[in-house]
Amino acid sequence: MRRGNHKVEYRQIALRSSTIIVLLILVAAGSLACRKKIVRAANDPLRQAYGTEPDWNNPDKVIPLDYEQTVGQRVFYQYCVWCHADSSPAGPSNRANLNPMPDLMNDGAKLNGLSDEYIRNIITLGGAAMGKSPMMPAWGKTLSQEEIRAVIAFARAIAQPPYKRPARTGSQYSEK
Repeated sequence: MRRGNHKVEYRQIALRSSTIIVLLILVAAGSLACRKKIVRAANDPLRQAYGTEPDWNNPDKVIPLDYEQTVGQRVFYQYCVWCHADSSPAGPSNRANLNPMPDLMNDGAKLNGLSDEYIRNIITLGGAAMGKSPMMPAWGKTLSQEEIRAVIAFARAIAQPPYKRPARTGSQYSEK
């Protein structure tokens, strides 16, 4: 009698095991069939960016920023936005009240032709030292050289028309 019961128990265990396996296969197949395929954009610059800045001329466009440009963005919004933008996150800037009116930070038509060294000297030494407006203060004792380079990198990133780095760099003291 024991042998008969053993066969019945074995059949029940085999039936349960096969039922569980079939159910697992059905669940796995069903979940794979219902799963949406994730489509990733190849080389999407915004996914790889450290930060972003809205295009000042086209609010539908977002400009991706690397780490240095993002540092420059932070410095710009802390020190420069009041004179080199038409508006700021806090409201209108003071740019329209200044004479001569400072260039916009994204004005590629004016800034793209200037060398990084020349812009660095204007920021470090102030406008008067470089034959520009004496209202542009010297930031060389307030900002580190890394922060000044980052502000220039930010200006290059948001420039309209877009900035194209020259094949060779200009003299430290020249405009171009």
